[in-house]
Amino acid sequence: MPSYQAAISRMYALGHELAHTPSHKFDLAHMRVLLEALDHPERGFPAVLIAGTNGKGSTAATLDAILRSSGLRTGLYTSPHLVRINERVRINSEEVSDDEFALLHDVVDRTAERLVNEGELPWHPSFFEMLTAMAFEHFSRRKLDIAVLEVGMGGRLDATNVVEPRVSIITDISLDHQKFLGDTVTEIAREKAGIIRPGGVVVTLPQHPEANDVIGNAILQLGARAVSAVPYVPPVSPASKEYTVAGRHAVAVSRYPLQVMGRQILVETPLLGRHQLRNVALAIAAAEELGRQGLNVTPQSIEHGIRTTRWPGRFQVISGAANSLEYVLDVAHNPAGAWALRSTLSACCGDRPFTMIFGAMRDKAIAEIAEILFPLANRVIATRAENPRSATPEEIRDAAGRVPLEIELAAAVPEALQKAAAALGPAGLVVVTGSIYIVGEAMPALSVQTSAAPVSSVVLSGRSG
Repeated sequence: MPSYQAAISRMYALGHELAHTPSHKFDLAHMRVLLEALDHPERGFPAVLIAGTNGKGSTAATLDAILRSSGLRTGLYTSPHLVRINERVRINSEEVSDDEFALLHDVVDRTAERLVNEGELPWHPSFFEMLTAMAFEHFSRRKLDIAVLEVGMGGRLDATNVVEPRVSIITDISLDHQKFLGDTVTEIAREKAGIIRPGGVVVTLPQHPEANDVIGNAILQLGARAVSAVPYVPPVSPASKEYTVAGRHAVAVSRYPLQVMGRQILVETPLLGRHQLRNVALAIAAAEELGRQGLNVTPQSIEHGIRTTRWPGRFQVISGAANSLEYVLDVAHNPAGAWALRSTLSACCGDRPFTMIFGAMRDKAIAEIAEILFPLANRVIATRAENPRSATPEEIRDAAGRVPLEIELAAAVPEALQKAAAALGPAGLVVVTGSIYIVGEAMPALSVQTSAAPVSSVVLSGRSG
């Protein structure tokens, strides 16, 4: 039997190569050659395709939970992962097993090697192309009712964009990955809008004017049908919404009534923050559209699915650790994500002092993120993940030079957690944020699960007035 560890090692070697040859990722012709040799697994299941800058994963996780609550056999493909690569490929919320991963890798890797040797491919597929093909092969073999696919980067030339989606979803668009996608919101939105199909269905929300123009024009040019998620975004004002610490082992939720499919439901989502209400709305609108297309989606399954959504590392609050501290884990890897975290921290924590542990990839807008987040903290500890793209703590400190705060340095995430704990009392709060890799490395150190099961240590509770 093929070795899981050997498959993982070979996959990560491809990931390292991609850092030097990023253009390999952006050629759908090569992806189609690989999938044709695999007998087109991408045609073996219906799919929903989700693009955007922020909120793709949260929208995908919520929609997947709704569809599972509707009695459907679902696949979920997301990226990147927090702790283990298997998290990216799930069926009915269960990660692909190590044995299945190894077998899938063997099938796809042998096929890729043959195509390279025969001259059908100019080089070996990238990390993301390999993993996408493996996910498609897994989903096709398991006879899904539907798969929810998150675009890796961009949309138009992303490896996932070879499917013919039942529904395309575009989440909020902002500046990120400019090296690959363009320097303006308009250019980036053009890449994201590449998932819209002629005569297809696209679910979206009004957002940045430049993005609105691009998406609107693409819909018109392609004769697609736009589905607005606006009716599902609750008009909650800051005055009528607050978050409070309710006590240990209580699950955090945003709670509000909503009219869906002609009935009132009670939305209870564990995804906190105003920005997450938009992602939940997109998932609801997409689920309702899939119901119109014949899937067994009901108001009750939408309500239940939202309530049971689990998407770790997105304003996840951990309590009950041995040191009695509370931790907020949140991925805020670009300025838009930083603003969302800032807003949610203000709503949830008010003036409560906290220590921030921060790390980011070198190609991110570190200076801008630092100016948004660091002034909120009493203390900032800069660190780095075990990733060759990570900025060093010194680079983060230098990039944040305009922030009037002394930034401490920690060589790795465990050291940063130890430094934070050493200086805080039992009521202390630590916010771990920046790259998903920073959050992912903090999770095992704090004994946090990444499974779809509810995490018993989540402690903040949200109330809607």
